[in-house]
Amino acid sequence: MPPQAYAFGDRLTHAAKPEWGVGEVVAAQSVQQNGVDCQRLQVRFERAGLKTISTAIADLRPAMAVRAEVATAAAEEPIDLSDPQETLGAIPEPARDPFATPEKRLEATLDLYKYAPHGASLLDWAAMQTRLADPMERFNRHELEAFFERFRFNLDAHLGKVVREVRRQDPAALRRLTAAAPPDARNAVKRLNGRG
Repeated sequence: MPPQAYAFGDRLTHAAKPEWGVGEVVAAQSVQQNGVDCQRLQVRFERAGLKTISTAIADLRPAMAVRAEVATAAAEEPIDLSDPQETLGAIPEPARDPFATPEKRLEATLDLYKYAPHGASLLDWAAMQTRLADPMERFNRHELEAFFERFRFNLDAHLGKVVREVRRQDPAALRRLTAAAPPDARNAVKRLNGRG
């Protein structure tokens, strides 16, 4: 089976370098490498800049969709980063919205557990929180990891409040939403249930 052929404008990811984010092909040239037909691509990655890559070596995959919340957040007005610990530790509005139903707030809160403190997930979280296309231009990885730890602490505390509210109003909704949540969210709810 011939390898995937890429053309100008195609969006892709490098499976071995997820922290680079999504890249866009800016040039594609058909070449042979060690007797194998392949392409030499120039790809501009969100978080790594312009890279020249051979499809004979790199594990490239089409990027079907860019994470919507990151793209939306980056398109919004920049936020004040004068207190990055406060900004990065904050729980996003959909999880706190007092006009949303408790079930909607719980669903939004549980969804935040999809972020992890490493690799591309850490960068996606930081981009969502800061609205920066590339948070690594402003913060280093160790800073982001420390901010994420604070965020997760705040998220766990917020989850406890929302879970208690939903449990009082509709225990079945709590079970249904928890079952559909990311694994880290289910574990956090289990820890809360274990505390009483």
